[in-house]
Amino acid sequence: MQDIPLPSADDLSALLAEIAAARMPYGMYGPKNFPPDGCPLSDLPTEYLDWFWQRGWPKGKLGQLMEQALLIKNSGLDRL
Repeated sequence: MQDIPLPSADDLSALLAEIAAARMPYGMYGPKNFPPDGCPLSDLPTEYLDWFWQRGWPKGKLGQLMEQALLIKNSGLDRL
């Protein structure tokens, strides 16, 4: 069994900051319902992120950040 490398504290801090700064650009948590820029990814409900997990993440950086946000929430680290 291979050990999974842990991110450095700086890398984790940068990831958390990036998730907190990113906004949901469309859908029920997009700018239409959460003006002017959409809901921060860090504030998206777990159920909403689970929906994407089951049906597929958006392409690109948005999907990667949403997936990381769900992993953080599911592990109880979202209070960081």
